Amino acid sequence: MTTQATVHVIDDDESMRNALSSLFRSAELNVSTYARAQDFLDATQADVPSCLVLDVRLPGMNGLDFQDQMRKMARPLPVILMSAHGDVPMSVRAMKAGALDFLTKPFRDQDMLDAVARAVQYDTVQRIERAALLAIRARFASLTAREQQVTLLVADGKMNKQVAYALDISEVTVKIHRGVAMRKLGSATLADLVKMMEKLKAAGMPADPLSD
Repeated sequence: MTTQATVHVIDDDESMRNALSSLFRSAELNVSTYARAQDFLDATQADVPSCLVLDVRLPGMNGLDFQDQMRKMARPLPVILMSAHGDVPMSVRAMKAGALDFLTKPFRDQDMLDAVARAVQYDTVQRIERAALLAIRARFASLTAREQQVTLLVADGKMNKQVAYALDISEVTVKIHRGVAMRKLGSATLADLVKMMEKLKAAGMPADPLSD
């Protein structure tokens, strides 16, 4: 695991916070600890691969409700839930809500370290994918409206003559827009172009190519 990774521990038990802080620091991880979920929300977080180690039973907002709230954030962190009173329904709810692991206290140090390693790796991959998506969005935004329309129709499997008919332009013009768009997007092949547009669509954009 990278030494830049940070583990955020939220537990109202000070002795548990101290024990986990010591454990994670021994593994060369940065650690931030909080007694309440709200303390974490109020803090400024470093933009590095991170994860949350979260106790289920917390004052104010319990761990499961906080996990639900985290899912609505722009960049939700992977969550490892822990509880001294874990049961099957609770663990099922946690996993369905997206928790990567659910550990019952007392747990082995190695089990916790393994869970954190998986969570940090997961967050690292997510960050790389988010950065790649932002780059594609920026390049797509640099296209003219017509280039965007051509790109989306081509990526949707339309032939040049079909695109030309749909946009009421010549096939030669379609080829020109298509070539320029592919250069701006950095797509060397049609397959690359399709993959890029599928990623954008999965993220909720772009809009209907014929909406303008």
